[in-house]
Amino acid sequence: MSRIGKKAVAIPGGVTATIDAGQLSVKGPKGTLSMPLSDLITYEVNDGSISVQPANDGKQARAFWGMQRTLVQNLITGVTSGFSKVLEISGVGYRANVSGKNLKLQLGYSHDVEFVVPDDLEVKTPDNTTIEISGADKQKVGQLAAEIRRWRKPEPYKGKGIKYRGEYIFRKEGKKK
Repeated sequence: MSRIGKKAVAIPGGVTATIDAGQLSVKGPKGTLSMPLSDLITYEVNDGSISVQPANDGKQARAFWGMQRTLVQNLITGVTSGFSKVLEISGVGYRANVSGKNLKLQLGYSHDVEFVVPDDLEVKTPDNTTIEISGADKQKVGQLAAEIRRWRKPEPYKGKGIKYRGEYIFRKEGKKK
């Protein structure tokens, strides 16, 4: 039995959820999100909650149960409060700035790295070394953060690079004479 899957997902006020043609659509103040429904799981939209149950007693249905409930919860959270990731840049001369829908990174390469920010995401740079990514879709927020981080992962000797806020970088000792 899935401990996570057993709990029903509460639908807060101002949010509507509908099941139509194999899609669960959730509409709220931050927009509309939808996800395809799995055949191994049964979904029920009741008054103020969504319940998720396995369709049969198969191993795969029970394995999907908790994950599908979490995906439904992420839709509800996304349309109400949204998700955000904060990246921190450390290194001499490493900078970031946003102009319009473009994120420009200076990461020590001979050229600047430019990202076009998708329409459903918002990127802010409160200072030169901090990037805040926010949006309703948790997967898209995390994917953009991972793509930005991939340009300069933090290195273990000085810690230079792009890291998530709160991420621990395992440090190594340098060469000795």
